[in-house]
This record gives sequence, C-alpha cells and structure tokens, in this order.
Amino acid sequence: MPTATDTVADDTHAYLPDFCAAGTILVVLLVAELVSIVLTLAEHTTAGTFLIELAKMSLYVLWLAFLSCTVLCRARGWMEASGKTRAFILCFIVIEVLCLLLAEVAFQVTARFGESVVIDDPHAVFLLRNFAISSIVVALAMRYLYVASEWRRSIVLEAQARISALQALIRPHFLFNSMNTIASLVRSAPERAEQAVEDLSDLLRANLRDSGNRTPLKDEFELASIYSRIEKLRLGERLRVRWDIGGMPMRALIPSLTIQPLLENAIYHGIEQMPEGGEVVVAGRRLGDRLRIDISNPRPRGQSRTDGHRMALGNVRQRFALAWPGNADVQIDEGEDHYRIRLEFPLEERDA
Repeated sequence: MPTATDTVADDTHAYLPDFCAAGTILVVLLVAELVSIVLTLAEHTTAGTFLIELAKMSLYVLWLAFLSCTVLCRARGWMEASGKTRAFILCFIVIEVLCLLLAEVAFQVTARFGESVVIDDPHAVFLLRNFAISSIVVALAMRYLYVASEWRRSIVLEAQARISALQALIRPHFLFNSMNTIASLVRSAPERAEQAVEDLSDLLRANLRDSGNRTPLKDEFELASIYSRIEKLRLGERLRVRWDIGGMPMRALIPSLTIQPLLENAIYHGIEQMPEGGEVVVAGRRLGDRLRIDISNPRPRGQSRTDGHRMALGNVRQRFALAWPGNADVQIDEGEDHYRIRLEFPLEERDA
C-alpha cells in the first residue's frame, strides 16, 4: 500500500478527477444530461416533440460523455505524467477527437439507415457545429477542473501545514516535561538520571528520524515505551504500564506523536496524583480494516478534567481529522475512578 508521503504527493499532484470512480462518472453523466436539455431547448421549435428531441440529443451526448470517461479513465496517468498544462490540453484534445468521431459515426449511420432520425445539415456543417459546441462546453469544463484541482491542492497543503504546526506545538511540551523528570533525578539518583538522559536521546533521535506526518505503529509504540521508562525512573513502583498490543499490525500508519502525549496525560493527571500509584493500560486491536487503541488509567475520585487533557486531546483530534476526514474518531470514557481515550482509524500500512 502507498505510504503517507506518497498519498500526500498524489493528492497535491492530481490534476484531473478520477474518471474511473463511480461518483465522477455519475456527475459527468448528470452534467451531460443538463447540456442535452439546454441544447434541446435552444433548438426546439415544434410543439409536442420536445421529449422526442430531448431523447435524441441525450442519446448522442450521453454516449459522448460515457465514451470520454472510459478513455480518460485509461489515459489519466499518462496525461498527468506530462505535467499540469499538458494534461488539460491533452484532455481537451482527446474529448474533441472523440466528439468528432462520434459525430461522424452518427452522420454516416443516420445517412444510411436513419428513418426517424434525420440530419438536415450538410456533412461539413454538421461536424463544424458539433466541434464548435463541444469546444465551448469542454473548454468551460476544463476551466472548472483546473480551478478545482488548484483548490484541492491548496486544501491538502494547508492541511499538511496545520499538521506540522500541531506537531511543533506538542514537541516542546513533551521535551519540557522530560527535562523536568531528569532534573528531579540529578541529585537524588544520578545513575537513573544518566539512564533517563540516554532514553531522552533515543526519543529525540526518533523524532528527528521521522520524515513524514504519519509513522508506523511500531515506531510510535517504541517512542511511547521509552517515554514511560523515563517516567518510571521518577515515579518508581507507583507507575505500571501494561502493553496489550500483540495483535496490532506494526506497519500500520498513525499521526506521529499520538500515543506519547496521551500516555503523558495518563501519567501526569492520573497516576502521579495518586499516592499509591496505578496502572496505565495501552491496548490495541484490529477490527477488519480499522484499528482501535485504548489508553486507560485510574484517576482520583472527584478530579476534574484539566487543561493538559484538553490540549493533548484537541491536538490529536485535529490531526486525526486532517489525516482521515470524517473517517477517524477520538472518544473519551470518563468515570469517577477511571479515564479512557479510544482512538479508531482506518488501517493503512506502509510497505516493508
């Protein structure tokens, strides 16, 4: 399957719509029928024959639309490989050639076999009229597709910029808390402080290695595990983290720095507030073509929701919404003595 980076590249460099998609074909056919109605209204003069004339026009225009979608479905990749401007020019030329071919076939068929359908125009005039009308309609359609492609590209680039900004917001917060943990160990437990520095070095190395907005689950869980070791050095036996992720596809992609800030919240706003400590459970499972990750922790009774929870949750929600618009969910189960965050998102794997 394509990587996240490849997906972004496809989204920002796709100039023409996917003419193989059923939705695109339906829209093209609906627009073609509207064009048929307009042309029939423009030419119709005899009372009582409008529906017959519309049927004739629709047969011709819908055939052209369906044939164009079929050809462009096969040729889209080749056209876009030539660049944006050439892609639209080639698309225009292909549709015009198809229009002329279909017009020639229609003229020859009606000239030889037509009884109810008669073309009164001379051969050259008929072809010229079809060429002129199709040129205007196709040129307007190409202009719309160009504007739509630019709009789509700007939306994708803006989304990527927002993701980068959200990640940049959470990294200093994460580093600040880690450094505080190390500072608290320097005098009381220098050996453990040294180990924490090494773990932090591994964390920073993992962050620098991240080259995209999404990362494999394996790397994300590994980073969160290193962070939990740093907190374990500070909290000792009060902190226990259980990882129930054995059945997860580790090549599956997730927005980077998702698990770590949620684990950080579970520790800072749950375990640390309890003198006896507690256990944070990170559990994951595959549900068909979707993944679910639960991060749960005990909480002191009567504790209210904190700003720290809101910041991390808002960050994760925004990045999930940008990564999978309308197809990912972040749920909260907040009880008197427990707090759980559930992440659900589509399964997308990076090639090995």
